[in-house]
Amino acid sequence: MQKPIKLHPLDNVLILTDEQLGGLAGIGHKIADCLIREGEKIIKYGVPIGSATTTIEIGEHVHLHNMKSDYIPTYTIETPDKENNN
Repeated sequence: MQKPIKLHPLDNVLILTDEQLGGLAGIGHKIADCLIREGEKIIKYGVPIGSATTTIEIGEHVHLHNMKSDYIPTYTIETPDKENNN
């Protein structure tokens, strides 16, 4: 298994170069290089690409389930509200 790479010294995410995390994240996906607290910027290529929507642990997959873009709408699959039958 190949090690993830850091694209820029300021990045707080690493890029996967191999299938990892039990198949949950593929090549090119991001994992946290350090603890990223809710609201902190996700840094890739040395620039912010979004913000954490929850605390992200070291080595955790960083994607739409725990981050949002600060530039464009982030689309996620939302579960229906059972009480309102939506």
